[in-house]
Amino acid sequence: MQKTLRLRWRLAGLVILFAAFAAIPCGAQAVAGDSLVFIHANLIDGISNAPTMDATVVVVNGHIQSVGHDPAPAGRGPVIDLTGHWLLPGFVDAHVHVYDLASAKRALRSGATTIGEAGINHFADIGMRELNHKGVVDVPDVVAAGYHIRTHPADDYFIDFPQDADLMAGVHGAEAVRRMVREMAGRGVNRIKVMATERAGTPETDPRIRVLSDEELSAIVDEASKSGLWVVAHAHGDEGAAAAVRAGVHAIEHGTYLSDATLRLMKEKGVYLDPTITALVDMSDPEGEYDNPILQIRGKAMLPTGREMTAKAWKMGIKIVAGTDTSYFDKNNRTMADEIIELSDAGLGPMDAIKAATSVSAEELGVDKRTGSIRASYEADFVVIERSPLENIRHIGDVVMVVNNGRIALNRLNVAPHP
Repeated sequence: MQKTLRLRWRLAGLVILFAAFAAIPCGAQAVAGDSLVFIHANLIDGISNAPTMDATVVVVNGHIQSVGHDPAPAGRGPVIDLTGHWLLPGFVDAHVHVYDLASAKRALRSGATTIGEAGINHFADIGMRELNHKGVVDVPDVVAAGYHIRTHPADDYFIDFPQDADLMAGVHGAEAVRRMVREMAGRGVNRIKVMATERAGTPETDPRIRVLSDEELSAIVDEASKSGLWVVAHAHGDEGAAAAVRAGVHAIEHGTYLSDATLRLMKEKGVYLDPTITALVDMSDPEGEYDNPILQIRGKAMLPTGREMTAKAWKMGIKIVAGTDTSYFDKNNRTMADEIIELSDAGLGPMDAIKAATSVSAEELGVDKRTGSIRASYEADFVVIERSPLENIRHIGDVVMVVNNGRIALNRLNVAPHP
């Protein structure tokens, strides 16, 4: 297919190439070229408090060359006319469990151009990260975490680390958790994920219960820092979350039952909150990912608490990021749009919810110097929305184009690029 398109390009010119390209719904690698120009865009850049209307954005070699109001520069193209449409940064999903390429591609097509893995087996996250960095642009960029640090690691952990067989009976004590952190660092993860409380998504566990001691949590943060890594803590319950914050974690994932005192401590220490409200919606939905009636009852109980906690955290000035806590597998229909809507409903408002899902999530993931906002020199990671998400945040789900590293990965626009 690629050879055929290139041949047509040489024989018939650019117009035929662009027409062929416009018909490809998800084929970033099927298109050659080093530039793109967007004109007449209603621009939400991920950092400003107001949109920029009728903007021109020029992309060269996968990066944003300029953002302004000038006409399309000569010699650059193809040119995409976004009159009436909204151009936003690609979504940065701060909490996923994407385990294969098919799911990664689904994440990208929903608008997530960067994902923060929060625990996955066999270092699939590192493999996907490296594919993206090598130019495979139909998968998102990945911030990798490898395996969770927890008292009872996944069975697959011991396939990757048979030398740690003595930990199969349980991971207890500072030296044991330090060893797990060193194993993750040795494989090249970007961050460390620790389980400070039990899970919500399994019927035999209680998400309120704390599972690691102060000494163990402090050892994890200290060992991670030796490798230049930060730690994010899964914590629904308040006791485990407070202990994780005292130990110096970078972010609390979930935080359903956080008390006012813990929220104040998070604000004082600059700890991010990733409430993953969408996961609670999914848990409470009989048609969702969790088909266990116990979990559905639990989800219905946790959902209003999580929403109230998020609203309170926002009012207190805590930095909130957006994460879906989904695997984007074929039976899950929750996306970043759902989390953005939940955050907006919790009081952030449309623009701040979009920032939470773009620039603030990028900041929390440590990639904010290259993505998460639309400004010169940044990676060209965009989504195009059909109607204004500022007038109605629910329009955020109508993603008609995704651009990943300057290459179009999804095109449902009714207009084709032109030279």
